[in-house]
Amino acid sequence: MQLANTPYFTRPLFFFDQTRFRRALAAGDKPALEIFKDAAGAADTQMEQRFREGEDVRTLVHERALFVDCLLHYAWHQYQWPAGISLLAVGGYGRGELHPHSDIDLLILTDGQPDGHVVDNIERLVAFLWDLGLDIGHSVRTLEQCLEMAGRDITVATNLMECRTVVGDDQLRAQLAGRMTPDRLWAADEFFAAKVAEQNERHHRQQGSEYNLEPNIKNAPGGLRDIQTIGWVAKRYFRVRTLKQLQGKGFFTEEEFGILQSGEDFLWRVRYGLHLLAGRAEERLLFDYQRELARQFGYVDTDTHLAVEQFMHSYYRIVMALRELNDVLLQFLDEAILQRGQSESVTPINERFQLRDNTIEVTQTRVFTEDPSALLEIFVLTAENPRIEGVRASTIRLIREHRHLIDDHFRADPHNAELFMQLLRSPRGLSTQLTRMTRYGILGRYLPEFGRVTGQMQHDLFHIYTVDAHTLQVVRNMRSFRGPEAWEKYPIAAEILARLRRPELLYIAGLYHDIAKGRGGDHSILGIRDADAFCRRHDLPARDRRLVCWLVEKHLLMSAVSQKQDISDPEIVHSFAREVGDREHLDYLYALTVADINATNPELWNSWRASLMRQLYQATRRALRRGLENPIDREEIIEETRAQASEKLQAMGLPQSSVENIWSQMGEDYFVRESADNITWHTAAIHQLICANEKGETSDTLVLTRNSGPGEHDGATEIFVYTPDRANVFAAVVTGLDMLNLNIHDARLYSSAAGYTLDTFYVLDESGQPLLEDPAKLEQIRTTLQEELALVEDYSKVIKRRTPRRLKMFELETRAHLTTEPGDHYSTLEITSADRPGLLARIARIFVDHDLQLHNARISTLGERVEDIFHITDAAGNLLQDEEANRQLEEAICRELDAHQTIQQAP
Repeated sequence: MQLANTPYFTRPLFFFDQTRFRRALAAGDKPALEIFKDAAGAADTQMEQRFREGEDVRTLVHERALFVDCLLHYAWHQYQWPAGISLLAVGGYGRGELHPHSDIDLLILTDGQPDGHVVDNIERLVAFLWDLGLDIGHSVRTLEQCLEMAGRDITVATNLMECRTVVGDDQLRAQLAGRMTPDRLWAADEFFAAKVAEQNERHHRQQGSEYNLEPNIKNAPGGLRDIQTIGWVAKRYFRVRTLKQLQGKGFFTEEEFGILQSGEDFLWRVRYGLHLLAGRAEERLLFDYQRELARQFGYVDTDTHLAVEQFMHSYYRIVMALRELNDVLLQFLDEAILQRGQSESVTPINERFQLRDNTIEVTQTRVFTEDPSALLEIFVLTAENPRIEGVRASTIRLIREHRHLIDDHFRADPHNAELFMQLLRSPRGLSTQLTRMTRYGILGRYLPEFGRVTGQMQHDLFHIYTVDAHTLQVVRNMRSFRGPEAWEKYPIAAEILARLRRPELLYIAGLYHDIAKGRGGDHSILGIRDADAFCRRHDLPARDRRLVCWLVEKHLLMSAVSQKQDISDPEIVHSFAREVGDREHLDYLYALTVADINATNPELWNSWRASLMRQLYQATRRALRRGLENPIDREEIIEETRAQASEKLQAMGLPQSSVENIWSQMGEDYFVRESADNITWHTAAIHQLICANEKGETSDTLVLTRNSGPGEHDGATEIFVYTPDRANVFAAVVTGLDMLNLNIHDARLYSSAAGYTLDTFYVLDESGQPLLEDPAKLEQIRTTLQEELALVEDYSKVIKRRTPRRLKMFELETRAHLTTEPGDHYSTLEITSADRPGLLARIARIFVDHDLQLHNARISTLGERVEDIFHITDAAGNLLQDEEANRQLEEAICRELDAHQTIQQAP
């Protein structure tokens, strides 16, 4: 490389020896590309070390951009360029910001169409930069082409707003900037509207929440793009190049500017570390990166919170503050830009507030100082007046400046308590106002216990929101039960909400059901004290207070019974009915449970869980109507079920003698737990198999499939297996279903006196839905299970499917608990372990190895873990009552499953 005419890179780079670099290039002992790579590698190593040692991230981000400027300067001068061409940095690089693996966006700007020689040099330059390992994005455009594209595309216009010349003729950039002013291209109001629409779409793609489980630090609400959006719009409107130039100009306060700066510092540090860990431009804060960043940033585990939970708590609080500020500043710009020059309609509301067009504002700046109760009143008014669409930016600022007035004295004021209860009773907008109060820092001050869980997360795959976001979603779900669409999706909840005595009691229970999370101990018990204190402070009658506290204590009960216990057993239902006590408690608990499940993880609520909840609700209502002193008799159930099934089978033409012969082989449990419809289906299929064998066929196995209809267990695909009872039948079936990517949610297993097992499996696909009536898919199920069952005498197959990435991040110690209660028909084994492919098949093999007979299984997958319930006996059908033997069995199960987990987690 000839350096005779190559100027020095004039901006100071203290960590880079430019003279030595030039000398190496001039010597020609090594290829230029190798010299550039050596320099880039040394800079990467040095900057990473400085980051690990805690150097200011702003310095690193700007110095990285400056270093790349230097490399581009020398790369550019390897080639001959005519006048009228320059190399520009655009986008984030144009702002002088560069993270370790960020894109380097370049624009080669020309004053006319380049000739063949220039095109050839451009291609060689770009190839050189790619070979150097720079992740560049480049375009070659004339001045006119840039203006044409910027006029059509707001993203292009935004990138060009922040362009700067790296090397070449700076006059071209100056000309471009002169022709891109708001009076020529993208007027301030058009630019603002386009960027807000762009932000709304971006937020929508991130589910509108800053609280995602693995958040995108760049694009999620409160992320870096929100800071940049404020900057782009403000700089366009005020015609400045940096936000710092707006200090003292009334756009933001010193406190707000400090929030922007400190929030950006934090997110930049996270992003810088994330790029280094991932080795690429990764913007998603994935689980494994969260843990490592928490360690690097000095967080340590405590008795109540993991280090990663503390780190993410900081993250969520910061992005929440940034989203709040984004709201305020964009609202301010909306008023300044879009509403500028418009005639405004001002309508008095009361002496403290007025309506300016469709936004509420204070009548004078001392409103909150003179009457702190107005800090709650504004949200009550907004909820009650459908004309109010938002809060004026200046008033939001005043709310934030005066929220410190909400103290113990404020909370003890009966007038403020009544205002809050008035909000809870408002006919519309409650969840919107609670969200707004949270964002403006009001709710966490009025309810300090809520403030303590703001931004608090649990590091698992089950709870995908922070506690505060989940709580607000619970209330939002409760309110949605009042809407017309709820009658189709949540018919029972909709019917309940339409007749609840006091719906606000349900909302209070929703606000307090998880309030004690993170304190150590059982949050359902710990939360009772806070709920009771709220009810007393808000002067609720004793009856209502007891109901709210009961709901907080029992909010997990209905979900646990429906998903973990055999709700076809009348004794289970009667026990639950005794716990509930009356119809009112049942209604409130059902609505709370459905809202809670849907707010924990959107994937949890499916047709299967809806079916279980509906069955338990309806069975409990019947038990309450019957009277708790009159439990249902098992003999009565058996007699009624047999009569209904017999009538159906008779209508199908089955001989009564054949039916009685088949039924004589079944135990009482079969007729207690199965519906008449299922018994009819099973009996008809078995009768058909018997008749076929009497005609000379020799099949001894039957596999049938169907989607459950209305009634018991609808919302799932049923798979019925009738086969000779052998040790590995359950293991073979669950392995076959696992190979088909089908998830078992319930399994009922019966042994007949004739030596056959009758097993019904309720399955859903990977998206939590029943299988479509696809003949090919259903035939594949039948074929797969037939093949697996044919090998059952010498069965050793265990699924080898790869464990998904997210599941690998969690290593849970298996817990097994075996109980046998007086009067039980079976011993109950509860296993909690890490979820992974083949787990259920391995558990089935353990049962075979320990000579256990499985009668029923309830399978619950909760994020990264499973909580499975198995009803078992020994091989002779006896309960497991030897405490020492049971303890050894529990230890053996944990040992086997944890060893399997270690193998699965291995890379």
